[in-house]
Amino acid sequence: MLHLTPLHVVGLLATIALIIGIGVYSGRHVKSADDFSSGGSRAGAWIVAGAIMGTLVSGQATIGTAQLAFSYGMSAWWFTLGSGIGCLILAIGFVAPLRRSGCSTLLQVVSREYGPRAESLGSIFCSIGIFISVVAQILSATALLSTIFPLNHLTAALISIVLMAFYVIFGGVWGAGMGGVAKLILLYVSSIVGGILVYGLANGFGGLMETLQSLLANTPLGGVNDLADAGTVSQHFTSLVARGPSKDIGSGLSLVLGVLATQTYAQAIWSGKSDSAARKGALLSALLIPPIGVACILIGLYMRGHCITADEVSALQAMGQSIPAGLIQIESSAQVFPVFVVDFMPKLLGGVVLGTLFITVVGGGSGLALGMSSILVTDIFARKNPRMKDSHTNLIVTRGTIMVILVLAVVVAILVPGAMINDLGFLSMGLRGAVVFFPMCGGLWFKGKIAGRYALAAIIAGPVAVLAGSLLSLPFDPLFLGMAVCFVVMAVGFLAGKKNRDTLSLS
Repeated sequence: MLHLTPLHVVGLLATIALIIGIGVYSGRHVKSADDFSSGGSRAGAWIVAGAIMGTLVSGQATIGTAQLAFSYGMSAWWFTLGSGIGCLILAIGFVAPLRRSGCSTLLQVVSREYGPRAESLGSIFCSIGIFISVVAQILSATALLSTIFPLNHLTAALISIVLMAFYVIFGGVWGAGMGGVAKLILLYVSSIVGGILVYGLANGFGGLMETLQSLLANTPLGGVNDLADAGTVSQHFTSLVARGPSKDIGSGLSLVLGVLATQTYAQAIWSGKSDSAARKGALLSALLIPPIGVACILIGLYMRGHCITADEVSALQAMGQSIPAGLIQIESSAQVFPVFVVDFMPKLLGGVVLGTLFITVVGGGSGLALGMSSILVTDIFARKNPRMKDSHTNLIVTRGTIMVILVLAVVVAILVPGAMINDLGFLSMGLRGAVVFFPMCGGLWFKGKIAGRYALAAIIAGPVAVLAGSLLSLPFDPLFLGMAVCFVVMAVGFLAGKKNRDTLSLS
């Protein structure tokens, strides 16, 4: 646990109170299930951007990116870089087709073209993918809370889901959008200040690399991390593919596809009052997300030169080596960002940043829970129960489903406390992309060209291939396997349909 001063606490509580107040206020806009899920299609560009970034710029983009940068340097940029590219493609290629579709979920786009069985199966797999990401947000929140307060993991996780519920249950898309705009402003101030502090404390990027080389190349700690000389250290931390090209590029691709195939971001597009507002909101997100990742990477790199994890301490002791002097000991690399804020930032500002980080995680988890709830309620529950057509009933069930999702996510988070946050995020995005992307594209641009049985097979085969690839520890990102399988199945369906069309035309 870190030692917080009264100024830290004041800044933290004031920030959390601000965002909760926005969430409660935004509930005044919610009169129906449509207002809750899509904002009644009245949102401007900044609310659209806030809804996208309120979820996408989450614990994975901040705490998770700093954690990954602590171990792998610049390759941690793929989460925010892939997110920005995904938002750019969403703005350019998908805004108009999605809004013209008249649907309220991505799986409805699939259902209209390929039938209800494709929608139901796709809903289940997509929900699993989103659920994994909700778990990652709770892990981020738990790491943050247990670092700054004397809380065990269970208590920290329960507090996080209570605040997630406040953030989104009252206001839905309005809460996520308004809260996202406020959080965006706070997060940018935090990132800019953090980046400037690192640059000054480290005497520029060159000084940052010199510190890393001095610590890792000249002490036994480098041997623990397989970084034995200065050249290896420099290459490792400045490479965009430090974990291997297929791993890191695949991670970036999973983010691109995940953005295009996730209900939460489509809901933000549908919430726009016009195509122009929705497109501008997505473009704003594409422009603003990647720089946040750079700032978080700088923080992660700086802390690599000043921190040692409990596992590294144990490894050095097992080798009979002494622990390098002057390092801050942390329980895990997930604590890198909050430790930096408390130890190196001005106290009041540090409290605001801690509050912003926490709300970042809360907003990400709550927005994903909203998207998953919309899928389950619209694509599964409403098909089974006619009462769900009543707007008031639909709204109650949607809010209740969000709470169930959050509680189940806490259970899973407690069972896997040591998971790498961004690895869960990459798996989640890849799984969603493998389920939805190609069938959705078929429903938008190849209507009547592919038989439903091929789409159904692709929806099953794609995510199964991703999960199987993850379990088999393939030398490349399992997303490539899942997308390849899905594409081949859909392509076979298109060619089979083309052959039948040619035969009919000849006859």
